[in-house]
Amino acid sequence: MKSYPDAIELDEAELESKLDQIAAVMGEDLAQPFRQLLHGYAQLLTLLREKQISIARLRKLLFGAATETSANILPTTSESPPEAEGTSGEPSHTNEDSAADRAESSAASGRRRRPGHGRIPTCRYIGCEQVAVTHESLSPGDTCPRCGDGDVYRQARWSPLVRLKGQAPVTGTVYRLERLRCHTCGHVFTARPPAEAGPDKYDPTVVSVVATLRYGEGMPGNRLQRMQQMAGVPLPASVQWELVRDAADRGPRDAYEHLRTPAAQGDLVHHDDTTVQVLELTKKKKEHKPLREDDPERTGVFTSNVLSLAEDRPTIALFFTGPYHAGENLRELLTARREELPPPIQMCDALARNMPEDLRVIVANCLVHGRRYFVDVVAYFPDEVKYVVDCLKQVFQVDAEAKREQLSPDERLRLHQERSQPVMDELQRWLQAQFDEKRVEPNSSLGQAISYMLRHWEKLTLFLRVAGAPLDNNICERALKMAIRHRRNSLFYKTMRGAAIGDLYMSLIHTCYLSRVSPIDYLTELQRHHEQVRAAPADWMPWNYRQQLVAKALAPTAGRGPPGDDALSTSISAGNG
Repeated sequence: MKSYPDAIELDEAELESKLDQIAAVMGEDLAQPFRQLLHGYAQLLTLLREKQISIARLRKLLFGAATETSANILPTTSESPPEAEGTSGEPSHTNEDSAADRAESSAASGRRRRPGHGRIPTCRYIGCEQVAVTHESLSPGDTCPRCGDGDVYRQARWSPLVRLKGQAPVTGTVYRLERLRCHTCGHVFTARPPAEAGPDKYDPTVVSVVATLRYGEGMPGNRLQRMQQMAGVPLPASVQWELVRDAADRGPRDAYEHLRTPAAQGDLVHHDDTTVQVLELTKKKKEHKPLREDDPERTGVFTSNVLSLAEDRPTIALFFTGPYHAGENLRELLTARREELPPPIQMCDALARNMPEDLRVIVANCLVHGRRYFVDVVAYFPDEVKYVVDCLKQVFQVDAEAKREQLSPDERLRLHQERSQPVMDELQRWLQAQFDEKRVEPNSSLGQAISYMLRHWEKLTLFLRVAGAPLDNNICERALKMAIRHRRNSLFYKTMRGAAIGDLYMSLIHTCYLSRVSPIDYLTELQRHHEQVRAAPADWMPWNYRQQLVAKALAPTAGRGPPGDDALSTSISAGNG
């Protein structure tokens, strides 16, 4: 028969007292892990006592949440507000279709894939070697072998044929230079390497590929080392770090430092942060040394992301790692903002640390964050949550329509005021009525969700009053996944210098993604033209560096006429993605 241990009734204060006794005898280092475990256990018990957690909610806290679309949350939709309800109820049973059921229903509905779905046009294979293959027996002007009457001529469109091969991310060439030795004097004559060999062992493209894989896609150096080893092209992790570290001062750093200037002039800034571990700072915390001189109590270390949007350029992404919150990093960035510009719109969640007191901005809060508080309690308050989600769904549909029609900020504002304002006004009245008519207990999980919405209503609905104000902070959270992916794979930075290198490359790479250019090509050109980048970094941003490449390539042929210029310009543009 299975036996269970006896239950011992102890409160948190008693457990802390016993841990103090253990620390006095055996040292605080031994007791500290148990203090952290006790703290986590106490938090979990608090959530359970307040009835704010279920098994599904616990799984979400531990393993992350799935998508929160209305179709996954609610079985049906309702446009009418629920009548007076109690503060508790039975969880509703949702109809969860399996993937097979969805596929079967899709087939039954007669929907078909569009022609050519999944095919990639050959013009997208710009990284492949381009080989022109002429006809094996015919040339332009020859007599047609079929009819024997007409002449064949070359068509403008060649027939494409794609053949792909696998290789390591970094490849190379081994040149074996012949050595000749004089029999009499003993002098050795070594063959001169070909011009294409270049002066350096590592081409700038090696740094670009390694940096993009490491800081853009989250591949740790040891994994790339194993892949390279298996492909027969050794590239140790230590060498990878030395390459990206040294290359940062040959172009990328100048571009990154200048990137802050246009970012500070943006009309709209999104920001958020996530925790990160830097061993250098972790050691300081263990030695009870302050991480910041101006705030000795600060113990958290974060990677912040700031996105700057403006009408005259693509979106800029900047990453900052250290013992500073996202709001503090934003304040530091905006010190470079021109005085004559109006305050930018700041989109963030409603955490107090996102709002330093001396920050001159127009604050907007994320509507998706407010929605999520209701989604978390859908099992216990299905009717109430259904009404809130349906109201917000209408607002997001209006915003999606404005994006599809590419409306200007003023046109988008008028559309929201016409169609979203009545919905949000009715939602606000309904939320307030839940408290006024005592339908919901303010301290319940639903009551706290309602309180959050009402408390931040002005900032959550800024899009109804200010042109260009966004509804959510999703674009920033997607960008922050780059830092999260790096953290999950590489776990930590060793030093603050390593973290600064990571911030530099992440900023440039993600700005390239947002500008729809190749980060590999961009980082390569920064290294190859590092002197020009240092002299005029504003001309070498991800959205305009191609113009400098075209101008540089056309400079020797100036005055030769349009035909050569057009051909060369087209070739360079195609080669850069």
